[in-house]
Amino acid sequence: MNHGFIRTATYTPEIRVADTAFNAESIKKGIEQADAAGVELLVFPEMCITGYTCGDLFFSDVLLDGAKAALKDVANFTVGRKMLVFVGLPIKTDSLIYNVAAGICDGTILGLVPKSFLPDYNEFYDKRFFKPAPEGVSYCRLGDEPEKDFIPFGKNIIFSNAENPDFKVGVEICEDLWTPVPPSVSHALHGATVIANLSCSDEVTGKAEQRRMLVKNQSSKLVCGYIYANSGDGESTTDNVFSGHSLIAENGELLAESAFFDNGLTVGEIDLEYLSYVRSKQFNQEFKVNKDDYFQVGFSACRDEEPQRVFDKSPFTPEGCDYNLIINMQAQGLKKRILHTHAKTVVLGLSGGLDSTLAAIAAVKAVQLAGKRPKDVIALTMPCFGTTSRTFDNSVKLAHALGVTLKKINIGQSVKRHLKDIGHEENVYDAAYENTQARERTQILMDISNMENGLVVGTGDLSELALGFATYNGDHMSMYGVNAGIPKTLIRYIIGKYAQDVKGKLKTVLLDILATPVSPELLPSDGPETDQKTEEIVGPYLLHDFFLYHFAERGYSPEKIYRLACKAFEGSYEKAEILKHLNTFFRRFFNQQFKRSCCPDGVKISAISLSPRGGLKMPSDAVASLWLNQLEKFS
Repeated sequence: MNHGFIRTATYTPEIRVADTAFNAESIKKGIEQADAAGVELLVFPEMCITGYTCGDLFFSDVLLDGAKAALKDVANFTVGRKMLVFVGLPIKTDSLIYNVAAGICDGTILGLVPKSFLPDYNEFYDKRFFKPAPEGVSYCRLGDEPEKDFIPFGKNIIFSNAENPDFKVGVEICEDLWTPVPPSVSHALHGATVIANLSCSDEVTGKAEQRRMLVKNQSSKLVCGYIYANSGDGESTTDNVFSGHSLIAENGELLAESAFFDNGLTVGEIDLEYLSYVRSKQFNQEFKVNKDDYFQVGFSACRDEEPQRVFDKSPFTPEGCDYNLIINMQAQGLKKRILHTHAKTVVLGLSGGLDSTLAAIAAVKAVQLAGKRPKDVIALTMPCFGTTSRTFDNSVKLAHALGVTLKKINIGQSVKRHLKDIGHEENVYDAAYENTQARERTQILMDISNMENGLVVGTGDLSELALGFATYNGDHMSMYGVNAGIPKTLIRYIIGKYAQDVKGKLKTVLLDILATPVSPELLPSDGPETDQKTEEIVGPYLLHDFFLYHFAERGYSPEKIYRLACKAFEGSYEKAEILKHLNTFFRRFFNQQFKRSCCPDGVKISAISLSPRGGLKMPSDAVASLWLNQLEKFS
């Protein structure tokens, strides 16, 4: 697939125990369905050619020969299909029987990977029938044609795609995952970005969640895609039942999950480019690996198709996001700074907007954790030319509702005097006019903090840092930035959730703040609403946060971000609009790095930090040309 994605799938076939011909036909149906769905990697369950529950029938050459014939039949069925397929079967070699995963592509049996760890407890009797995988890689004879029937055999095989160097598959089988040191650890250290697990895990109460946890955790630990194909209908139910519960995960995220007791196809698209990006940052330890221990088998299975995976419009606000935890993280960080500096108060500017609202909520919690009272938070509302009656009133109401100390300082005359001193006309509404107000407010905050033995808390957020939408040495500066790790979309989410859980006047004012357009309020306004709206200047924060997440967290190229954004926001934003704002994002992100290079301390909240100390390491004079050039072809 394009843009570093591969389309993967599991298929749980309907089988009959020991009926290899029937099972082969069921497997071929799965291959046909997966091929029609554009799948490039297809994984079937453990022992799907014979059934896992054959018991002592595994010792019968009749069954073993039938399995071998069925394998060749399935392999022939893959001719001309751009797909790597794994099926499970018993293989006898040198008089020993192994539980094996066979890798097949375009009519060729590429390799046989035997199971390493054999369960021998409770309902499992693998050691009765099978031998564990031997050390090293040898060859297994499946027929009389040397060039075709002598197949690489061993646990240390990686299936490597010829077209995409990031598409490398390692294999483990069922119990291998449940052991303290799964084979997939070694596979990943030897380059495997995807792990295929052929499994026959019976269903008992509580096991499904454990299965999910194992698959997600292993994909996260190894920074890989993990495909877990489980047996279902058709296995013997003499003592157990099999649900067909299959899973596909990517770096800790569950992408797809089959329904219980529902055989068939489960599809999930794995982003190999993203996995490679994360590994390049995290896999920098000196692990003792010997590349000579592994055997590379090549295959060709890439399709020229666009991915169908749709990404969340708001990646910073995942389902189940705990807003109370975030506020507590902010408060704990600020509490430490208060205690360390022996500050008696916390000082912040309260504008009546989203950012200062969250900062005030976190500050109240911080001073309480530090053994102080809400009134030890000094909130300053500092109206000037652009301040509307709505935001001013909301700042006052919020301060009263939170129980903080409120100071009202009109900075209009101070700003006018400053403009006069520097020879600037009052009716020239340029950057100097706007920034004078922001810097005057910052000076007052700093001076008040000196007077009150206080700590100035910054209110600027992660989205503003990314875009450089702050006045240098104005609202850009503080003594601790409680919102520095939180993007605008997440701030809106937190306040929305917080408002749901409070009552009275606090709830009322929070709901009105949420309904107020985001604005710096630096240009004159005659009414209760401002004409200056931030998102009309820099673009929608919903888009910018989407861009920021996929650029800074997933390492996506501008072209990839654009294509994914077009899919995610289809029906919400036109392609031309997305392109315009994406260009703005990259221009501002690169040009405004100098502001981030000297930003104040602030606790990391989301996966992304733009702090020069614990986050992004980027020179202030890096050039955006390479990134912007990628977008020119869409203009």
